[in-house]
Amino acid sequence: MTSAPPRRPKVGLFVTCLVDLMRPAVGFAAARLLSNNGCDLVVPPEQTCCGQPAFNSGDREDTRAIAEQVIATFEGFDYVVVPSGSCAAMMKVHYPELFAAGSNWRARAEAFSAKVFELVSFLTDVLKIEALDARFPASATYHDSCSGLRELGIHDQPRRLLAGIDGLSLTEMKDPDVCCGFGGTFCVKYSDISNAIVERKAANITASGADTVLAGDLGCLLNMAGKLKRDGSAIKARHVAEVLAGMADTPAIGEG
Repeated sequence: MTSAPPRRPKVGLFVTCLVDLMRPAVGFAAARLLSNNGCDLVVPPEQTCCGQPAFNSGDREDTRAIAEQVIATFEGFDYVVVPSGSCAAMMKVHYPELFAAGSNWRARAEAFSAKVFELVSFLTDVLKIEALDARFPASATYHDSCSGLRELGIHDQPRRLLAGIDGLSLTEMKDPDVCCGFGGTFCVKYSDISNAIVERKAANITASGADTVLAGDLGCLLNMAGKLKRDGSAIKARHVAEVLAGMADTPAIGEG
């Protein structure tokens, strides 16, 4: 008797607001990476924001309502995968603390949060992928987003996968783990401080000699790409998923 083939994990892709509205190509790249690497992928049409803007603004009531909707939509999947460290951290780290200890919603939030993973960490830490078949002839440097690095421990994972991309030369910038100045609503409330921070980040990107800056959070990339463009720089900004999926032949962020 032959054994049944292993069941493919059922994965819900949480697209994120910025990807949906500003760079849908990142969502398609994430979908390709998951589907091509053994996952049964579903993109629930009912999904909305993760609630991070409300959470960071102190609006716990609306954040709880958003969290309840997200949990109800995604809790039936084996895994919930997010192409963003900040949104993934919101759901994985902060959802449980929104609900009273011992409550039904607290238990549901804890069970849900255990299934949530940022895209690249899911590929490496859960699916155990060591290399991907993609080509990207460029010199790149990598920016570590604050939430992905500090709340989820994402650092080596993208670098390991990028090291195997054909044609890609990866160079570390100075202070890759220092904030780019975006911070969601921070860049609106404190624009002068935000600009000073991203000015330093842009200088470090330029000094690296790379022609492309990569990151796992679209908010960071939009901020860095905007600053580089205002400075007249030719350095391109791309989401790491686009490179890993072999879908980096489209205009870079802020182009076209």
